[in-house]
Amino acid sequence: MNQDSLKHSHTIPNDAVPRAALWILVPAAVATVLGLILLWPTGVEDASSIEAYGTEVDGHVIAINETECDEADAELNEQLQVTVCGDVVVHLLTGEHADEEAIVDIPSGPGAPVVEVGDDVILIYTPDSVSGQQYHIIDHDRSSALWALAIAFALAVVAFGRWKGVRSLVSLALTFAVVLLFMVPAILDGSSPILVAVVGSAAIMLVSLYLGHGWNRTTTVAVVGTLASLIVTVLLAEAAVNLTKLNGVLDENTTNLAMQYPIDMSGLLLAGILIGALGVIDDVTVSQAATVDEVAKANPKWGPARLFKSGMRVGRDHLTSVVNTLVLAYAGASLPLLVLIAAANRPLEQVLTSQIIATEIVRSVAGTLGLIAAVPITTWLAAYLARWQPKPKEPKAPKEAPRPKPEAAGTWDEGESPYPPSHLR
Repeated sequence: MNQDSLKHSHTIPNDAVPRAALWILVPAAVATVLGLILLWPTGVEDASSIEAYGTEVDGHVIAINETECDEADAELNEQLQVTVCGDVVVHLLTGEHADEEAIVDIPSGPGAPVVEVGDDVILIYTPDSVSGQQYHIIDHDRSSALWALAIAFALAVVAFGRWKGVRSLVSLALTFAVVLLFMVPAILDGSSPILVAVVGSAAIMLVSLYLGHGWNRTTTVAVVGTLASLIVTVLLAEAAVNLTKLNGVLDENTTNLAMQYPIDMSGLLLAGILIGALGVIDDVTVSQAATVDEVAKANPKWGPARLFKSGMRVGRDHLTSVVNTLVLAYAGASLPLLVLIAAANRPLEQVLTSQIIATEIVRSVAGTLGLIAAVPITTWLAAYLARWQPKPKEPKAPKEAPRPKPEAAGTWDEGESPYPPSHLR
């Protein structure tokens, strides 16, 4: 191999996974597997109060009979915001009275579903109802529409991404499996929410990144960068929650959850922050690792320092848009709450220091700080490993053959002198 080819082999990035990275990946993978085994839920008891609300059954609307509302109940109807009165004939599809018809009131009030003939609906069955009506329409049955959207989504991903699209769908399915089969039941089983979130996030990260992007150096850089960023995010989120003294009980749903299950609600809040940040952090780390890799291949003479500076310029632009996306996502999820607070015309200081708004601020700040940490960590790893080359093993020196012993000039009997007679004279 001449000098030019040797120099060229040291400047082109090697896609093989560095052996040094295995010292981080292997312990992380082993710890994740042990965490899954130790925290795996053994049995989750159902809340006894859930059955008191009734049993859900499926139905199909076959007729609607609208009537004028009774004037005697005008005041009550005004309080309940009832605008339409009448009956709905529903053909029951499941439950104890399957294939029978039930007559129920037209749903009315805030958030009540607007039903039409031919709609599939969900009803609640309460046999011991005080009003005497055992069935009530509570929602539309959206299973068919959701399946159609899911199929359209899968076809679009496969058509655009082809084989990588298929792998991303498998990765998405495994992510949902980890969340629904491990994380949620483990938290309900009484395990620490933050430990469950850390183990579950590590499992999702390891499986989804390698399955979606393959076993190579770029993916390994993204995995290590994501792992380091998640640790930073957990520490910052825990410090922020303790500093602001948030307990995680924000609304009626979290209150009922805390009453029915022995869950650490502040830990559940931390777990939610970590899971929410994971999806954005792995996007940033994969983008940074791939960017530095492409820059390194396009500029073989650039060293790690110059690659780091170039990658950081891209990372700053990417970080600006991602932070904006993260904050808008949290704000969009809390938009009804923000409208309600604005309608109450409360002072801004009271609004910002309330636990509900403070929680969203902590989510945004902790997630943003985790993203900020992800960019330099991943960029430095990618720049360093892009020019990393294993040291060639020096050939061992051949062992010297033993020197032959000098042969005697002649032979003699035992006891005879080896010297000739002339020497003895």
